[in-house]
Parts: sequence; structure tokens; C-alpha cells
Amino acid sequence: MRRLANQTIAFALLTLGPLTPVFAQQSSTSTWTAVETAIGRKGAMQPGNVIKFSFPRSDLSVSIGGVRLKPAFALGGWVAFKVTTRGQAVAMGDLVLTEAEVGPVMRALQAGGVEQTALHNHLLNETPHVMYMHIRAQGDPSQIARAIRSALAGSATPLAQPPAPSPATAAATDIDTSAIATALGVTGKSNGGVYQVSIPRSETIRENGMEVPPSMGVATAINFQPTGGGKAAITGDFVLRANEVIPVIRALRLSGIAVTALHSHMLTEEPRLLFMHFWANDDAVKLARGLRIALDVTTSLRR
Repeated sequence: MRRLANQTIAFALLTLGPLTPVFAQQSSTSTWTAVETAIGRKGAMQPGNVIKFSFPRSDLSVSIGGVRLKPAFALGGWVAFKVTTRGQAVAMGDLVLTEAEVGPVMRALQAGGVEQTALHNHLLNETPHVMYMHIRAQGDPSQIARAIRSALAGSATPLAQPPAPSPATAAATDIDTSAIATALGVTGKSNGGVYQVSIPRSETIRENGMEVPPSMGVATAINFQPTGGGKAAITGDFVLRANEVIPVIRALRLSGIAVTALHSHMLTEEPRLLFMHFWANDDAVKLARGLRIALDVTTSLRR
């Protein structure tokens, strides 16, 4: 009789299939709805059950050498959440702030239990000067979302849901993106008039034992903003192991690409990572070839 009962249970489990992922998915869906309500805008789902919220600084007019930077190019603040256990999540992000906004936003984040893991420049010679504040928090995701929204209210960051770009605007890139993709060895996407490329590391990145997906800021990012006549301004950051830093600096400089910052973004990641930001304004395909040389001395994953 006991054997028959066990067989019946086993058959039922096989018929119903795995239950845990279904429950987890339902739990995540409910969690993300609450987070969207708390943060005041819709998020975009990313691989690894991550939800990402964008806070582009469309209110700022920032220029470098006569090039006005599009929000999607270098002014795109963001926050991403990932569920860790039932009712708990980790959040990581990068907020784009003016110098005057740094103090009020940091005080509000500290009061709300959100940590700062880095504060620095990404660019050089931009007007006005902007700072980038990297953040991390773990706990109730709705509380974290409310704390971040409250902190951003101390800045001029637009908090209303941004309008969806028209298909024409989203795809508008006055450069040969096919030739750029061929030169880089990886295909990107057009967003807000900017051609964006993301290249994850080949290793698994962990922080405090949790796997950090590429969408939470640990993928090399390369952005191309057309500047006319087949030229483009480029910026972004290479995500590097320590032994890759000097070879990448050399590769970039030999290709006429300036290194504008080198620093950490996190505190306890494994393996240790460094982030190298860059800038150039030249023929877009030529720059893509230079970036490819730099990528080839890293263990980034291209597909």
C-alpha cells in the first residue's frame, strides 16, 4: 500500500511539473508591481529576473567640446532590483547628479538605508559638471524604492514616467551601425538616437554570495552618439580585472581614445572589478576598430 501511495505521489509530481518556479514567478510579479508603485514608474524586465528602472537626466543640457550629450548617451541614471529571498531584494544603481544635488541626495539615501558604494566622475571637461553616485541596498524592495524616489526628489531628476520614444526617434542613428557591429564583433541596439552595445564578462560576478547579472551594471557598455559626417562621440565603461587595466589603457590610447576615469563601482564583488570610462569623437567605424582591440585583451563574452 505504501509503495502504491509513493508511486501515486511521484506520478502527480511528474504531471504537475515543477511548482517552485511558478510560485517564484508569481511572487516576483507581485513584488515588482509594488516596487513600480513605490518608485512611481514602470520598470523593464531583464534576464535573471531583474527589473530595471531608468532615470534619464533629460532636464540637463550637458556638452563636451560642442557635443550636446543625449540622455541615453551619458546621462542615464538607473536602479535595478533582484529578489533574493521571499519578500527581500537587493537593489543596485547609478544616479546622475549635479554637484549641488550630491549632498541632499546622499543624506536622503542614508536616512532611507540605501548605501553609497562610489561617487565620482565618468567624463572630463563637460559643462556643467556631473557626478555619478553608485548605490546598493538590501531588504524590503518597496521600502528601498520609496527611499530612492524620496532621495531623487531632492534633485531635479524627472520623476514622472518618461514618454515612450517614437520608433523613429528610438532608431535614429546617423552612422553605419552594421559596420560598427562588424568591427566590434557584437551587435548593439538603437535607443534615443544613440547606438548602445553591452558586452558581459565571461566570469560569474558575485557580491555577498549573490550572483550579479550583467544587467545590474557589470557588463562593458559602449555608446555611440552621431556627430555628423559618419563621426560619433563614444563613451561608456570597460569592466575589467586588475590585470586587464594597463593593456586596455594602452589599446585605447593607441587608437586615439581618451581614458576619462578609472575606479570601482562596488565594494565586495568577487572577482574584484575596475571600471574604465573613455571618450572620443571621430569616425565611428574607426573608433569601433579601436574599441575592438581593447575588448580583445579582456575576457569579455561576445556573441
